[in-house]
Amino acid sequence: MIHGPNLNLLGEREPAVYGTGTLAQLDERIALLAVELALAVDCRQYNAEGAIIDALHTARGVYDAVILNPGAYAHYSYAIADAVSSIGLPVIEAHLSNIAGREPFRRVSVTAAACVGTVSGFGVSSYLLALRAAREILIK
Repeated sequence: MIHGPNLNLLGEREPAVYGTGTLAQLDERIALLAVELALAVDCRQYNAEGAIIDALHTARGVYDAVILNPGAYAHYSYAIADAVSSIGLPVIEAHLSNIAGREPFRRVSVTAAACVGTVSGFGVSSYLLALRAAREILIK
């Protein structure tokens, strides 16, 4: 689970858009569902584009899938999109908010095309749905 920039400010940053829960609470919900689904999960948060790319590269050979919220990088980071395409793992993009219904610059995700799928607009449930989808992909 890779959380991108500014997600460390969940609960404080624009609660009307992102909710009032903290990143620690989000990670706890993810961990609880992972146990229920018999999955191991590792949640990390990075504010820097290069750190996200490094985390994606490091995931090869360690993890079976990645859930990625690239934050605002989704809208312009071809470098992250290239990393997603390069690692040979299923990557699912997840967003708390419905990016298609937000400001015009947020409506297109350049990273989504490199992912196997995208879940957005369901708040915390976006991540939980992405985790369920990852499990489905892995058991096929």
